[in-house]
Amino acid sequence: MTIDRLAIDGGTAACGSWPSWPPPLDADQRALVDDVLGSGLWGAAPGGLCDRFSAEFAARHAAGHAVAVGNGTLALFVALRALGIGPGDEVIVPVYTFVACATAVLLAGATPVLADVSADHLHLTAETIQEAMSARTRAVMVVHLAGSPAPMAEILDVARTAGIAVIEDAAQAHGAAYRGRPVGAIGDVSTFSFQSSKAMTAGEGGLLVTDDAELAARAWSTANVGRTRGGEWYGHQSIGWNLRLTEIQAAILLPWIGRLDEEIARRNEFADALAGELSDAPIQVVAPPEGTTVDSRHLLMLRLAEGMSREWIARALDAEGLPVDLGYPGLHRIAPVAAESRRVPTPGLDAVADRIIWLRQPLLMSGGDGAHGAAVALRRVGADRRARGA
Repeated sequence: MTIDRLAIDGGTAACGSWPSWPPPLDADQRALVDDVLGSGLWGAAPGGLCDRFSAEFAARHAAGHAVAVGNGTLALFVALRALGIGPGDEVIVPVYTFVACATAVLLAGATPVLADVSADHLHLTAETIQEAMSARTRAVMVVHLAGSPAPMAEILDVARTAGIAVIEDAAQAHGAAYRGRPVGAIGDVSTFSFQSSKAMTAGEGGLLVTDDAELAARAWSTANVGRTRGGEWYGHQSIGWNLRLTEIQAAILLPWIGRLDEEIARRNEFADALAGELSDAPIQVVAPPEGTTVDSRHLLMLRLAEGMSREWIARALDAEGLPVDLGYPGLHRIAPVAAESRRVPTPGLDAVADRIIWLRQPLLMSGGDGAHGAAVALRRVGADRRARGA
């Protein structure tokens, strides 16, 4: 075997094996988990660690309030409920996002509107939001895709003019920033996920942040079976559910806040080095929207040249040791979601959907050496005649 042969043909993989995610617990996480397990106070209500984690995470994202819940989908649902969105209302969501964005809207009883995204960076824009609006539009759900902040200035201008709420879905964007402001308190409310694949993870978990004290109180009540903070245990002033995070999850997540910036720096070191080595290659790193101050690089989106076989390239890169995904199909291609949504034309996504692949967890191969191996694999695979479908 020789390095000149692709791994898919029996050659040596350019990247070897990609480490698994999530990483092992560090000493601080283990100590906190042990403390919680020993205390017997595992639930959020009698504990206190969930409140501490919520407060520190909110402060890290320049928000005044936070409510921790069981997962990112519930965070979206709670945000929608806190905004008073329900039957008869429409919520604009990007067509290129995870299915939970649409199903959370359906769970709240509202109708998702599948809006187009930019062909350049795959986020919502002012233009695509305007094209999706109607008299029933109550909110727009802005997804900070792959760790890249959406172009919030133009989006906020449109939303404020129309009088609709802005929900930031920052499930993939822990620690990201737009024009010097952390994502989270730029819109009316923001949601985060701590699911297994995320840059901060406790296996599952979610959290919403906001600067609006009244909205935060409604969200807390929704996630705490209709109680009010400081109220009676069996006092239920509104309709709510038990949607809380656990103390064990908070113990895993709290120390992560302190190392988040260093991990983001390592991810960007890898991303910048890889983009530089691919500057003249047929596979390119997708650039974030203008205004991005910190791209948290949860994923690296890669754009293939026209005519390349995405499915074959994904198989070949996997053999080279690069963990790649084909990414979202587009919500309009998910039949049960499309059937329950209002759709608008999506020429931006349709032009590039079959040319995008994702590289997972760039933190794991951080630095110039890891980027060089990834670049070698991408160049070799991209240069093969089969990459052109030949």
